[in-house]
Amino acid sequence: MKKASDTIPSNPPISGADVADGRLLRSSRSRAEIIRAMMDIIREGDMSPSAARIAELAGVSLRTVFRHFDDVDSLYREMTAIVEDEVRPLATSPIEGKTWRERLDFLLDRRIQIFEHIAPFRISGSLRRFSSEYLMKDHQRFISIERATLLEVLPKKVTSRDTLLNALELATGFQAWRRLRQDQKLSVRDARAAIFFTVEKLLADQ
Repeated sequence: MKKASDTIPSNPPISGADVADGRLLRSSRSRAEIIRAMMDIIREGDMSPSAARIAELAGVSLRTVFRHFDDVDSLYREMTAIVEDEVRPLATSPIEGKTWRERLDFLLDRRIQIFEHIAPFRISGSLRRFSSEYLMKDHQRFISIERATLLEVLPKKVTSRDTLLNALELATGFQAWRRLRQDQKLSVRDARAAIFFTVEKLLADQ
């Protein structure tokens, strides 16, 4: 007569690899929850969220937050990567237009869409960049990208005039958009109109 143990398979032993895989999965989930919590808080308007609030919304301990990220810069680094992935398809799409003025207008409208999406995160990073080497470098990188894309569409007769080029950079950059939308509290439509008006005046003799 067979024993019950002969017919019913027992659970296989849990190996050290299984335990490690389980811990890795939980760690990855916690990390994702922390990043998502930080982004949600910033979107809601808290541009400098504390680690304690991030932990609370993510449903993890404060110790867990710091275990995943050596410092807050690490959080911003991963958040920046996520935001850039979200806007990359738009940012890398071809600039359309038959003339350089048409291409410039196309670029400005594309920038406005990107600026609207990234605004909370750029503002949040800007608040900390004077005490963060990473965020300061990221800020400078962003400005370099703004300049490079502007140079792609402007003709030499414009780029050869340093003062004009500097003014165009100022008028079409993120900081101008932030001021119009955040400080002056303009709608997207009115902020866009202000930028296009400024650019038109700057290029009046072109």
